[in-house]
Amino acid sequence: MQTRTALHLLAFDLGAESGRAMVGHFDGERLVLEEIHRFSNSPVRAGEHLYSDVLHMWAEMQTGLQKAAAQSETGLASVGVDTWGVDFALLDGQDNLLGNPFHYRDPHTRGALAAALQRVPREEIYAQTGNQLIEINTLFQLLSMQQAANPNLQAAHALLMLPDLFNFWLSGNKASEFTIASTSQCFNLYTHNWAVDLLERLGLPTHIFQPVVPPGSMLGHLQPWLAAQSGCQPIPVIAPACHDTGNAVAAIPVSVPHFMYISSGTWSLVGVELEQPLINAATLAANLTNEGGVGERVRLLKMTPGMWLLQQCRSEWARRGQAYTYAELTSLASSAAPFGPLLVVGAQDFIAPGGMPERIQAYCQHTGQPALQNVGEIVRSILESLALEYRICLDGLEALLGWPLQVIHIIGGGSRNNLLNQLTADVTNRTVIAGPVEATVAGNLLVQAMGLGCLASLDDLRQVMRRSFEAQIFEPQPDDRWEEAYQRVRQLAAGGGNSQYE
Repeated sequence: MQTRTALHLLAFDLGAESGRAMVGHFDGERLVLEEIHRFSNSPVRAGEHLYSDVLHMWAEMQTGLQKAAAQSETGLASVGVDTWGVDFALLDGQDNLLGNPFHYRDPHTRGALAAALQRVPREEIYAQTGNQLIEINTLFQLLSMQQAANPNLQAAHALLMLPDLFNFWLSGNKASEFTIASTSQCFNLYTHNWAVDLLERLGLPTHIFQPVVPPGSMLGHLQPWLAAQSGCQPIPVIAPACHDTGNAVAAIPVSVPHFMYISSGTWSLVGVELEQPLINAATLAANLTNEGGVGERVRLLKMTPGMWLLQQCRSEWARRGQAYTYAELTSLASSAAPFGPLLVVGAQDFIAPGGMPERIQAYCQHTGQPALQNVGEIVRSILESLALEYRICLDGLEALLGWPLQVIHIIGGGSRNNLLNQLTADVTNRTVIAGPVEATVAGNLLVQAMGLGCLASLDDLRQVMRRSFEAQIFEPQPDDRWEEAYQRVRQLAAGGGNSQYE
């Protein structure tokens, strides 16, 4: 179905450090994006804990709604929200917020994974959920609250993942959207429902989990008080893929059946799209996670550090009075000699913030590699090492799947780094298609369009993406030195370069 006049769709895209309101103008053929409102969204520390400031986010969303309504002469057609995964809020019996939600980087989950494994074996947790076992997941956040006898958990009548909370405040109706639920390690991808057996074995309350709805579901209409306050009609509230990566992958302009995607930001989410979950001993050993996607697809992926090391180095250099743009850093790296010291980007040495250039130098010394001499060499080392990590992921996925992945799609903010895009093409010997940068927002808006009946399928959505946004193509430039570098970084990972504590 095509629209005769442009629909104006509103997306709230909330990241762990910033949020924005974006309007998509969709005429049935193409999507045009317009940023309406942007705001900071850093976690807040109070005492020993780190919290997500949901009331600040909600206030900024109301401002964004007002601005969007004022700028749309013909009115908004719908609204939907996406956020990062795993974090959640608890409500009491009168639907009041019970305290400030913990942020996933808060240390309260330390030891929760080990405690869970004392009750339920690792293999059984993975078999029921398909999620990689990491302590930031919702399941272990809940278990840590249970162990601490947290009164908010004891008083809770409802659990809502963060985008579900905002969609509830928009519409007045509680539901949990499929893609965001699948990040929690509380959800069974085979049954498309909550993993009740696992939750009960861990002694966690099951009555707090809400009905699960697919992406594109209409949750209700904008609450009357909110519509009146914002000057907006009581428009439909539609659940997009409420997990930001679910939207981003849905919006990849794919044209081949077998592809690898890299959603590139602070983290790199490297994976493939499948018709069914792949949950077995091999995917558990590879630490792969299964998450829900649009059109009942499943995203099999590995989460690995992305631009984190570069972001941290840039921040440290700026603190010392050397303020570089990312373009300047990339230019310096392009001029640096290739195939120097390499890093295992996921090593424990690089997880904590602060002092990253020195920790990279210490890592090189620890692993018997020459010191990096200047900023350009450090950045070159980071980018080459990240490209090699993508090659490792590609090889692992192909071995598990049993078929070749024909192209690599890179989306998100990291897709702007043309040097990294070219290095990735070179080391993997695959065509790299970079963009769109705004895949998450575009996916949110077009899943809303699906919910309104303007698009019939995921394939229709991707056709719109191909018509609306130009991608950059990077063809591999073979160099035999990549194979030696690949073997070198694998040896580092296996021989003490994976952690300063080994």
